Amino acid sequence: MMLTRGGVWNLIGKRRGSSPLIYSLFSSLSSTSSSASEFVAAGAAIDVAEEDMLVEDSPPSTAAKPVIPALLQPRVVLYDGVCHLCHKGVKWVIEADKHRKIKFCCLQSKGAEPYMRLCGVDREDVLHRFLFIEGPGLYHQGSTAALRVMSYLPLPYSVLSTLLVVPMPLRDAVYDYIAKRRYDWFGKEEDCLVLQETELLERFIDREEMLDRSQSDFR
Repeated sequence: MMLTRGGVWNLIGKRRGSSPLIYSLFSSLSSTSSSASEFVAAGAAIDVAEEDMLVEDSPPSTAAKPVIPALLQPRVVLYDGVCHLCHKGVKWVIEADKHRKIKFCCLQSKGAEPYMRLCGVDREDVLHRFLFIEGPGLYHQGSTAALRVMSYLPLPYSVLSTLLVVPMPLRDAVYDYIAKRRYDWFGKEEDCLVLQETELLERFIDREEMLDRSQSDFR
């Protein structure tokens, strides 16, 4: 299935582990597409491993300071930070992800905004189905996002990604049923739950913002 926004094609079914050359191609697209400029290769990123790949949120010529974070990163999960079920899922992935491939960001933080803008979704969209930005022009929501995250985990967890063969409407029906009832079944908080477990923030791209909010609670 192909999606397009601002002239940039999003291939939902694209394989993981794209060549770093993809990042340089997005750099050349930035001169003709304002949306593509939000995901430009940073510096000499083509010479580094994909795990360390960072891409700029806005063109270098922009004088205004970009919204946190200054760099957009691949393999980022945007999720409902006040949901107990979502928080437990994030903790589980952090424990299972021994190679530290997946990063996280609370939907309620300012750091989530450039990622949502890039993907053309709003907060309500992510509240219904969490968002996984796999790389430039490639993002997923709902059950597909969950299974794509699983594909980056070591065995035996990565085996769960084989459930992608199940038709998406069926997978998303189960996902949506649980998502609509998660607050009633598991509860929610007034602010991101990671503020109560700041040791997890090492894996969060919005950690500086979260730490500032955590420290302000004690002032």
